[in-house]
Amino acid sequence: MNRRIYILYTGGTIGMQRSADGYVPMAGLADLINEKIPLHLSASVPEYHLEELDTLIDSTNATPADWRRIAAKVVDNYANYDGFIILHGTDTLAYTASALSFMLQGLQKPVIITGSQIPLSELRNDALDNLITALVLARNYPVAEVCLYFSGRLLRGNRATKLKATGFDAFDSPNYPWLGKVGINIEMEQANIRPPSTAGEQFELPHYDKRVVPLRLYPGIDADYLRHVLQLPMDGLILESFGVGNAPDRDPELLRLLDQANSRGLVTVNLSQCLYGRVDLSSYATGSALARTGVIGGADMTMEATFAKLHHLLMTESSAARVRDLMATDICGELTPA
Repeated sequence: MNRRIYILYTGGTIGMQRSADGYVPMAGLADLINEKIPLHLSASVPEYHLEELDTLIDSTNATPADWRRIAAKVVDNYANYDGFIILHGTDTLAYTASALSFMLQGLQKPVIITGSQIPLSELRNDALDNLITALVLARNYPVAEVCLYFSGRLLRGNRATKLKATGFDAFDSPNYPWLGKVGINIEMEQANIRPPSTAGEQFELPHYDKRVVPLRLYPGIDADYLRHVLQLPMDGLILESFGVGNAPDRDPELLRLLDQANSRGLVTVNLSQCLYGRVDLSSYATGSALARTGVIGGADMTMEATFAKLHHLLMTESSAARVRDLMATDICGELTPA
């Protein structure tokens, strides 16, 4: 099968090397890959072209502007390749995967984002297996959506989250089943994969200049603290609440502040601190109190998907009301409809 794959190396652990201050991104990944793949096996590797960003990114430093740079590389090369692999640092990999899913809607080709926990430059690493498997998946399994591949798991990009700081099986998708499992055999779960869009590609790459602020609730949070947070310049607020979307309701000033903020156009999304399950603001009186202030339930989205989606909608929609409606709507598989 003569399918050409485009690889974009953005930085991250997979291409890092040791320095006096710890691992740092290094240029020249293509040469390192060639060193690591024995000559007698190189003919079996899917055909690919690798490009490196001019300035490599430790993903801890990644910003929404970098999401757009990465998406633009896919769009610029879209007509010339059959699949795309993004090599990225693991710390914010799930944020970038989520953001790409909203910018690259209507994909007809696979976009797979991956990385590693140990650099390819080390003798013992997970980098080569993640890279080779991503190449095989992109060539042989044309999944028409943004995916995240890591340690035997093919996940929907906007459903994935990093659960382990150091384990090889660092990523999972708590509220959505895997798209595929890779062991001795590759087992695709076709029922979990979105079919290609009949409307075709609908790429939209806005310049993200809005500010979205996550706020994790904690026992004893009071109105003074929330008032201080709401004085910050922001366009969107993500409340990380308890359980199924509950927040303290014995402080009327706290609720009044949220009501005021939403009335003046701030979009506030309620997201559970729990990894599994979904927000249901009607289950408890404390959740209903939040709903009355205009806070929108985030269903079963990950923090990464919520953060990226809210950024995207704030830039592409003309009104706060429209953003609120779409935050509660499944756009590209990021949430399970009620």
